[in-house]
Amino acid sequence: MARYLLRRLNLFLATSMVLFLVMFVVTNQFPAEPSVVLTGIQSPNPSEMETITQDYHLNKNKISQFFAYLQQRLSGDLGISITSQTPVIDELTKVLPASFELGFFAGFLALLFGIPLGILASLSKNKITQNTIMAVTLTGYSIPVFWLGLSLSLWFGVRLGWLPISGQINLLYEINSITGFLLVDTLLSNSEYAMSAFLDALHHIILPAMTLAILPFTVVVRITRSAMISIMEKTYIKAAEARGLHTSTIVLRHALPNALIPVLKNLGLMLGAFASYAIVVEVIFSWPGVGAWLVSGIYQRDYTVIQGGILAVALIIIFLSILIEVMHTALNPISRKELYASN
Repeated sequence: MARYLLRRLNLFLATSMVLFLVMFVVTNQFPAEPSVVLTGIQSPNPSEMETITQDYHLNKNKISQFFAYLQQRLSGDLGISITSQTPVIDELTKVLPASFELGFFAGFLALLFGIPLGILASLSKNKITQNTIMAVTLTGYSIPVFWLGLSLSLWFGVRLGWLPISGQINLLYEINSITGFLLVDTLLSNSEYAMSAFLDALHHIILPAMTLAILPFTVVVRITRSAMISIMEKTYIKAAEARGLHTSTIVLRHALPNALIPVLKNLGLMLGAFASYAIVVEVIFSWPGVGAWLVSGIYQRDYTVIQGGILAVALIIIFLSILIEVMHTALNPISRKELYASN
């Protein structure tokens, strides 16, 4: 297992190195002075220009410049925002928690509703029920996320007035940041309006989370159904039925844990698409996360923000993909058997 983890770590490092190389090449193609693109300082004085030249080796060859660029980025120096003139790393740390909170909440909704529907679709003998569930998932998978987000905003936000359609919380509430996750911070707050603030934050996250959850929801339903149908035909399931175990016991204790393994694997494969959807959702609902911040930087040609946002999103996707692969290997008996056999 140690050798396998070491290989996964090497994969993460190699993939990250390729990412930095691509970003370095793209950075050199931006239509601006290299010093501005790399640091965000628009009009550096002679002293600043000398420092930039030394830090990024602008007077040397491209290979030396790449390693200098890599050193600066790995040290946490992402430059300053051209628009706000504040360090990009500070802005990034402010918007990341909101994106994580939205992603976790959307993933929770997808699993909460997707797994039971997948089980129902696999166990139901009623063709109408099966076809209805599969039709709903196919429709959800086919709907463009921007159209779904705008439609939900129109119906539940504008016409019915049930839910807010922008922002993370009402500006009347002042909640001190403790964890960075607003739903958690409202519960930890000592304010007398903490519960009201929590409910308000919960109302704000429902529409963007529902929009973002559609893609993983449809995948979870389809994969759970397929896995459950296959597992329910296994010999050990038949043996459990022959012993007279109740269907719910067989499903929850024997079938479902094994059915969730392919679900986990497929969730890892769709992280890239999930991140792309999240960017669109954040823009639609004015959610103060990395996606909206990155798009704003693109509109304003804020090159340091663009680099910082892309690096952060890409590194998170790479890390989570490898982490999910490791978890899948650890939980899957077949993968563990092959792993130890290869060692």
